[in-house]
Amino acid sequence: MIAVLVLVVVSVNACKTSPIGTTPASPSAGRSPAYPASGVLVLYDITGQYGDLGELYAVQAGNLASHFGSWEALPVTKYTSGTAKKYQLTIYIGSTYDEPLPPAFLADVAAGAPVLWLGANIWQLISRYPGIGFQNATVADDGVTEIRYRGTSLTRNRAAGALVRLAASPGVEAATLADAVDAAGGVTPWALRVGRLTYVAEVPFTYVSFDDRYLALADLLFDLLAPATPPRHRALVRIEDVGPHSNPAQLRAIADYLSSRKVPFAVAVFPVYDDAAGIYSGGVPVHKTLQAAPEVVSALRYMTAHGGTLLMHGYTHGFAGAPNPYGVSAEDYEFYRAHVDASSGSVVLDGPIPGDSAEWALSRLESARSEWAAAGLTPPDIWEFPHYTASATDYRAISSASGIRARFEQVLYFSGILSGTPRGARSVSQYFPYVVKDAYGTPVIPETLGNVATQRFNQHGVRLVPDLLTSARRQLVVRDNVAAFFYHPFLGLEYLPRLVEGLQELGYTFVAAPSVLDP
Repeated sequence: MIAVLVLVVVSVNACKTSPIGTTPASPSAGRSPAYPASGVLVLYDITGQYGDLGELYAVQAGNLASHFGSWEALPVTKYTSGTAKKYQLTIYIGSTYDEPLPPAFLADVAAGAPVLWLGANIWQLISRYPGIGFQNATVADDGVTEIRYRGTSLTRNRAAGALVRLAASPGVEAATLADAVDAAGGVTPWALRVGRLTYVAEVPFTYVSFDDRYLALADLLFDLLAPATPPRHRALVRIEDVGPHSNPAQLRAIADYLSSRKVPFAVAVFPVYDDAAGIYSGGVPVHKTLQAAPEVVSALRYMTAHGGTLLMHGYTHGFAGAPNPYGVSAEDYEFYRAHVDASSGSVVLDGPIPGDSAEWALSRLESARSEWAAAGLTPPDIWEFPHYTASATDYRAISSASGIRARFEQVLYFSGILSGTPRGARSVSQYFPYVVKDAYGTPVIPETLGNVATQRFNQHGVRLVPDLLTSARRQLVVRDNVAAFFYHPFLGLEYLPRLVEGLQELGYTFVAAPSVLDP
């Protein structure tokens, strides 16, 4: 039973169309640096073979909570009586079967502290306080692949394993907030509320997709932390992997189309392009800077004049001296080592760059800024890590760098960031359906839809306009969400109009990326 209840986090080792997971790096016990003390307390499990997963789940929950205010994280075993009373909400993440829960915590839940309980160990509360309003907690794997929430069918990967079946006690006033649908069509509560205790039948941070039940959790936090929030659905588009090699005519055509639709947009730019082996130039090595590409610089100015916001997408989007893993800017990682698995063709993350340090990461930032300035462009204050991947050290360094206002990305997190004592090399990635102040210390602008991909590349499958629109439709279930995608300019205008206009037809309003940072 332990094996089926402990959810497995999949390490993300691919570029930009990742599943999910998370982790913070903050100055004190998991508190988001964005806010003063108060807000949300996140309690997590730490025992057993997969104890480090509890910390990763806590970071994910804390990141979501940061949208509403402050958060702190604490192993549940360290809980002391009355602590929950200091917070607007306590989130307990039950990831380890039969984690020994302190009687003081159970007593405070029973006394009416506002609590969101995810996953295991609810039976300890029921056993100690049989009048709590819940009964018959059992663990079952019924092949649930659908969660129905607020009229929307959300997906659930079968690999996420078992759920906790739970019912309200007879005569108790309870609200079923979401239902789990099993393989036979049977329906059981997935989210249930009795009094001030809201229960979710799993920890929904594993095997997450853009269409996932994770979205239900993200929206439930509005009920618990900001119930008066009115519906609002905004969209962002980011033109991706623009560099000195880009086709200026394609950039101008994209700007013309988006401007004609009155759609603001972002442009992710790296200022130095390298193809040391001449893979795309007949064997002739290529090294090119923005300064040496005046037509590209002119196109970038044209884009900003037509509603574009430039952002910084690394320095070279690659690794000097060796393929990482392909040997070409825009295809390679810059802040992490990677290789291609010979048998599967999948990209595998290997670890930090040799000599990785905060100083090294900041030197990349400063080199990039110098290249922007040399080209006559103002260095942007919004950053995107190439392939959404860096070491924890690099995330911290860039996030704390002077002049960096925000990041625009999905984010990679590592075990041990809350505790400061890594227990393994586990890493996970998280996307956000709204702006958060993440554990690394900066606001994160969401990217929630991925990109149009017309053919399979390493472990990334084909993803076409209808796929992105289906995800965007499901993401409307989050009452105040930001749906964002990125688009490669080499695709021209074959897919962009259908995607932009499809999002508008769904009710989304396109806005400029910096605007979502405002309250």
